[in-house]
Amino acid sequence: KVQLVESGGDSVQAGGSLRLSCAVSPHSYNSACMTWFRQAPGEEREGVAAFYSLDGYTAYAESVKGRFTISRDDAKNTLYLQMNSLKPEDTAVYYCAAGRKSPFSARTDDMRFSPSVYEYWGRGTQVTVSS
Repeated sequence: KVQLVESGGDSVQAGGSLRLSCAVSPHSYNSACMTWFRQAPGEEREGVAAFYSLDGYTAYAESVKGRFTISRDDAKNTLYLQMNSLKPEDTAVYYCAAGRKSPFSARTDDMRFSPSVYEYWGRGTQVTVSS
């Protein structure tokens, strides 16, 4: 059974930084695409950043470009999200997702930020940014 466990969420002031982690088990599981999503109260879940394991290609939502960096440690089978210059509007529960349900091509993947295309989800970690 594939499990994703997020950690690293916290309360910080605007301008601060956090690094989120998503540990994947079993260690042998390798998802070709892993993505961070977030969901604020009363809002829909939105995609933040995607990582493609074949060549390390990454993609970001416009709202986080230049501030967030997604990466993956293959040895630890862990996905990361480095978040800098945090803003109050970044406040949300952050989830990692894996297991695409259908084929895709990384550079033309217009479904990467659609929650419905992912099979596995973690339970989320809370990020709160105060002004």
